[in-house]
Amino acid sequence: MRDAFIQQIDIEASIETVFDHFVKPEFMVRWMGEFARLDAQDGGLFSVDIDGVLIRGEYTKIDRPTFIEIAWGEAGNELMPPGSTQLSISLQDRGGSTSLTLTHSGLQDSEFEKHAYGWPIFLARLDSASRGQDPGAYPWSETN
Repeated sequence: MRDAFIQQIDIEASIETVFDHFVKPEFMVRWMGEFARLDAQDGGLFSVDIDGVLIRGEYTKIDRPTFIEIAWGEAGNELMPPGSTQLSISLQDRGGSTSLTLTHSGLQDSEFEKHAYGWPIFLARLDSASRGQDPGAYPWSETN
């Protein structure tokens, strides 16, 4: 197991808008996944289908609008079963823009590599979606 994957980005959108992209299904699917069932409260369901990958877990802590923690995993993945890793999102208001720090811990080595590849792509998509832009197709999509 490796240390946590950490990435920081600045998004030209309000902290409330960025936060909503993690807790509202209709916002989540703008940047990550094709389907989301979210119950954004401590202990609430977190379920997102991302290009055939079934992410399953629960919100373990929500402090609107500055912090979200999710027990994150993948249905059918023995190395990262549902709820087995911790995803933390810290948000800071920068006067109309938002500084976001993502920390994903508890990843096995092979999962770390996949997430180190995927998170920068998804955070760039979040940046676009939070600014009201279409993030386009996933870079690995056949239609791209």
